Amino acid sequence: MASRRPDSFDGLGYRGRDDPLYGASYPVRSAGASAELHHHWVTTPPDIPGSRNLHPGERTPLHDEPLGEPGGPGDVHGWDAPQPGLPPAEQLNRFAGFGIGLVSLFTENVLSHPCIVFRRQCQVNYHAHCYHLTPFSAMAVMYSISKAQGVKALWKGMGSTFIVHGITLGAEGIISEFTPLPRELPHRWGCKQLAGHLLLKGLTAVVALPFYCASLIETVQSDIVRDESSSGLLDCVREGVARLLGVGAPHSHRLLPLGFLLLPAALHAVLRYVIATSVQRVALWLHQRGRKQRADPSNPLDAYFPELAAAWAGSLVADVAVFPLETALHRLGLQGTRTIIDATDGTVAVGNGGSPLVLPVNTQYDGFSDCLHAIRRKEGGASFYRGFGALAAQYALHGALLAAARTLLRLLLLDTKA
Repeated sequence: MASRRPDSFDGLGYRGRDDPLYGASYPVRSAGASAELHHHWVTTPPDIPGSRNLHPGERTPLHDEPLGEPGGPGDVHGWDAPQPGLPPAEQLNRFAGFGIGLVSLFTENVLSHPCIVFRRQCQVNYHAHCYHLTPFSAMAVMYSISKAQGVKALWKGMGSTFIVHGITLGAEGIISEFTPLPRELPHRWGCKQLAGHLLLKGLTAVVALPFYCASLIETVQSDIVRDESSSGLLDCVREGVARLLGVGAPHSHRLLPLGFLLLPAALHAVLRYVIATSVQRVALWLHQRGRKQRADPSNPLDAYFPELAAAWAGSLVADVAVFPLETALHRLGLQGTRTIIDATDGTVAVGNGGSPLVLPVNTQYDGFSDCLHAIRRKEGGASFYRGFGALAAQYALHGALLAAARTLLRLLLLDTKA
């Protein structure tokens, strides 16, 4: 029997195969549809808010058609005519949404990268005496490393992280296209659809695993031993393929096969996704329930910030919950790769120069369970949260910039109304 693909969800309503409008082209989510989408499980990155989307019954006016004339082509339901001498509300919403989306994406993927680099170095450095459980000690050592090696030392491997994100999204789209596994859950989903959806997340993490390991090496490798002349942007892809095929530069005999990493990688991805999505939905539900008045879809503060704040809270809770699992996964992925990292206890003068101390990673774990037991037995339970201060600094920075953007947008709206 041929496999039947699940019914689709077009972003505005549920369309089954028996519906005569199934498969029709609908616009993507607009600012006014955010309230209706709070109860859906969104698995793909949302569009940057602020782009204009037509509602059913609207059409894009031609360049020679006047806008907003009574009875004219621009006088369509939902099409607000701009007032002379005032900035149009639609343009303000577009600009505000686009700016808010850029601030969130830039903070999450660029400004937060030094915190990610230092957090990973702490997780794999079992020699360190300081666990950096608070952001104050983490920021002090990060400043020392950047002062000794340059600012770019904390942004190493950023290109490879973008490549891993692209591979993950591409693999998820391809697998969902050629299999019955749903990429997005419909409004009315069952246990079978949920299981297939989570299976898709696990398979995607497995496909991206070799490239994730290659990116991990680039982010934690010390710049002192890095050969800038032979490094390139696509080294992550080359090293990932070499790790998958078992070719390339010889590694230590302690290098674990990828088969030992499949379970922790899939478990980490699925747990993080489930926790983040659940917290996001709960946060949006609490926000709607706590409001004394109904949200105004035309207000950018009501249209964008609740979703961004809920996504921020969901990611924070998920990263905290899976932090011990991430520590074990990073140690297993780095074992046997002959990687040398910076000393996370601080910089130490070596010889006549002022180079910071570097350390090799020489772990000897037999597998996932052995790694968990060895960390708890030899280093203590707090060792699972090495580098937690960098994670706290990362989300504090992200939340502060979102709050600053919200305050700035509120002031702009008040000036516009005045």
